[in-house]
This record gives sequence, structure tokens and C-alpha cells, in this order.
Amino acid sequence: MSESKKSEYWRWKEYNWKNPEIPDWHGSLVTAGVDVGSTSSQAVIMVDGQLYAFASMRTGADSPCSALDAMNWAMDGTGLAIQDINFTVGTGYGRVNVPFANKTVTEITCHARGANCIYGPTVRTLLDMGGQDCKAIHCDEKGKVTSFLMNDKCAAGTGRGMEVIANLLAVPIEKIGEMSFNIEEEPEPVSSTCVVFAKTEAIGLLRAEWSKEKVLAAYCAAMAIRVVRLLERNGMEADFAITGGIAKNSGVVRRIEKLLGMEALKSKFDPQIAGALGGALVARDLVEKKKK
Repeated sequence: MSESKKSEYWRWKEYNWKNPEIPDWHGSLVTAGVDVGSTSSQAVIMVDGQLYAFASMRTGADSPCSALDAMNWAMDGTGLAIQDINFTVGTGYGRVNVPFANKTVTEITCHARGANCIYGPTVRTLLDMGGQDCKAIHCDEKGKVTSFLMNDKCAAGTGRGMEVIANLLAVPIEKIGEMSFNIEEEPEPVSSTCVVFAKTEAIGLLRAEWSKEKVLAAYCAAMAIRVVRLLERNGMEADFAITGGIAKNSGVVRRIEKLLGMEALKSKFDPQIAGALGGALVARDLVEKKKK
């Protein structure tokens, strides 16, 4: 297998979407949020406070280009141009590199606001599992942050850490969750909290004739333990929700739920768009505030 082919295992599906129930945006308040993360970028467009279109794609080497690419893909087929958007908020790891943003807002603020929209006003504890960091967030019924805590500067327990393992094992990242439960009994978690060492440990386990499923279970368990410790340090309060790409990994999510003794809220929305969605909502608030 060629290296270029193998490197695709860590990629989540890139896609865009347009709301068929909003036929026309002309004469409406159009706001946008662009979340440039360390590994993926999302752009969300809202029309009069309703989700109108979004795009989710891989972040490239150039953050300004990634922001523009995501926005252009979200606008594809809508007839919109950037100048038609009343206000845009940039957020995420690369928020200062969104050249067309009217304002930048932290991803903590935007994820809380986005989760409030996606999961409803009962959310009080939020886990944002991003590409390079992990955040435990408390918010009120309006999605306003009341406290938060971040992990240390290490990719373990984050999306990038899972991508490394997916690539190592040559397993499509969207299949990791279900595969991690295809085991006879739950193994001990990998011992290291460092991605480099966890990768080395995983190689050793494979050489010891562990199945890929068992290695994935051990790594998912280690990730779950790590983020639960973060959540407990910040304090747990129901209802609980997860945003970010790891929220789509059942192998991590179900193990988090078991450790907490609490189920995470479910939604039809893609949890990866929470930051950009929150940005678009903040943008709408700022426009409405200026009108008063």
C-alpha cells in the first residue's frame, strides 16, 4: 500500500450542506461563523438565525486559505458572495487568520453557544474535543460560559491523537468506534498520555499479537480516562454534551459515559460544526445589538 493511500485513514469525511427549507436569503439577516481548527475547518451560514448552509473540511497549511475555502464551499449553490454576509465571526485555533471576519471570538465561547443551539438550553457541562486540545466548559441556559478548564499542551486525548492511531493501524477513522467494541473483554488502557509514546506502545501490542480491535479499545479507554479527569476537575453538572470530531467516535464517547455514569446528549446535527455555528449566532447577536 502506498504512503499516500495509507495517509487517508485519518481523514473524516469532508462535506457541505444547504438547508432546502430556506429557498432564498435575499432581504434577510445573513451571518456566518468560521472555525479554523488545527486539523479541520468549518464554515456555517445562518439566515435570520436559522441554519442555512455549512461546510466541513480539512485545515490546510495556510489558515487564511483554509478559512476562505471552507466559506466558499459553504456558499456553493446558494448564490451568496462574502460581501452579501452582514457579519462574520472567526473562531478556533486560527481565528486571527480569517481575513474576511468582522470580529474574532474564542472557540470556548463559540462552542458553548453552538452546543446550546445544537443540544438545547439544558446543557450545563460541555466537552469540546478538538484536534490539538480538549476543554471542559460550564455554561448557563443561554450558552454563556461560566467556567472552563483546558488540558495541557499535548495531543493525547484529542482528535490528532486519534488520527495518529488510525493511520498507524490502517483503520478508517470513522470505523474506530465500532471496531473498539469488537473484543471479548475490555483490555487495560494504554499507559502513556503522550501520543508519541502511545504510538510506540501500540506497535508493541501489535507485535505481541494483539488484534487491531483490542489496541483500539485500549487507546479509546485511555482517551476516555484522560478527558473524564479533566471534566471532573472542572466539575460535572447535567445535562452533558460533547462537541468536536471525537464526539463522532462511539468508542471514546461510550467509555466516557460509562466512567461518568451519565449519557451525553444526542443530536441530528454534526457536533463538529458547533464552534462555527456558535460564531454565526454571536455574529447575529452583534448585528442585532447595533440596531438597538
